[in-house]
Amino acid sequence: MSENEVVVEAWNTVLFDKFTRFKHLLIAGLAGYSDEVFSRRLYPAGARVLDVGCGFGDSAQRLASAVGPAGQAVGVDCAERFIQAAEQDARAAGISNVSFFAADVQQDNLRGPYDHIFARFGTMFFMNPGAALLNIRRALKPGGVFTQIVWRKREDNPWLHDAELRVREIVPVVSHEDSDAVHCGPGPFSMAGPDMVSAMMQGTGYRGVTFERYDTDICIGRDVDEAVEFAMALGPAGEIIRLAGEEGERLKPRVVAALRETLAKFRRSDGVWGPSSAWIISARNPAPH
Repeated sequence: MSENEVVVEAWNTVLFDKFTRFKHLLIAGLAGYSDEVFSRRLYPAGARVLDVGCGFGDSAQRLASAVGPAGQAVGVDCAERFIQAAEQDARAAGISNVSFFAADVQQDNLRGPYDHIFARFGTMFFMNPGAALLNIRRALKPGGVFTQIVWRKREDNPWLHDAELRVREIVPVVSHEDSDAVHCGPGPFSMAGPDMVSAMMQGTGYRGVTFERYDTDICIGRDVDEAVEFAMALGPAGEIIRLAGEEGERLKPRVVAALRETLAKFRRSDGVWGPSSAWIISARNPAPH
């Protein structure tokens, strides 16, 4: 199995199951970021828009609403099970101008051209991000804009990073290279560095690359117990436990106690809300001279 196939397998199996378990938190929690982008009315009526790494398709549904009946929203994800779930949810919502397909965005035909391409936390897990960025640009019409949301640095995302630090104190860290377990790819912070990402995007032909910091609190649990379960299942903390195998399982009671202490500081009357920080990155596919 190639490195990329390992990542696709992870999203189609263990990660899909975990994301489904916490679907209510993920859709509501991450909506703060897509709401900010959609509030800018970037996607006019009649436009054709691609949502990269569409997951459950909630953003694609919002895009379909923005572009109206004369427009079209298309969602793509590497995991067939996410596509099936997205199709089912869109049918249940009665949305007819949205469609979905499974593909490897690094190399497969993305069924362009599109007026705009959007990605909310869907671009940090490519094993070859340069190839993916180039393939995305080739699916854009000349002058089309690619807007992606990616996590900023760990230290500005304590909802993930504080939990990771506590787990690292307890559980021996096993790297992906030393494990046969499937994994998510480079990880959520792989595109946190603006200099590196800007150079990569310009190197793959994008122009007018801009970075805008946007911070918001996201709900990571209706109570501390659920926040601990969420941290144990998803994010770097959960990945450390999973890759540690039997030792991770043996140490789980200590981890749970530590995470309860760490995440309790984010408790509010309406749930557990962790500070988070992301880049909203925009760039265009230049028109030929």
